[in-house]
Amino acid sequence: MQYDVKTPAEYMRVLEPDWRKDKVQELRKLIKKHGPELKEGIKYGCLVYRDGDGGPFGLNAQKNSVNFYVGTAKKVDPDGALLAGLDVGKGCIRFKKTKVISETRVEEFIKKAMAMWRRGDDFGC
Repeated sequence: MQYDVKTPAEYMRVLEPDWRKDKVQELRKLIKKHGPELKEGIKYGCLVYRDGDGGPFGLNAQKNSVNFYVGTAKKVDPDGALLAGLDVGKGCIRFKKTKVISETRVEEFIKKAMAMWRRGDDFGC
């Protein structure tokens, strides 16, 4: 889904107060914790996290999942250990209603992705 919003605050206001909003808030907290230099913005109706040159992450609540956009997940987690048990596409990690974020290793994934991004490593699509 794309939301017709201009700011992250607007994005959060238009989300239904359900499990998707909770997951978006939890992922936002992890991104901000490990990427405090990233600015939160809106692009294509989704939350994005970037600096002046671009950035490593995006977030969007869909009908049946919260999608965490990460470039190419396998470049960050080649053996799949950090994302084991998650629904992972090439550049997207999908969190369904029943997935408990704190019981996954996605925080380690974010931390590793940020270290790679700061070094200038490419993990884009």
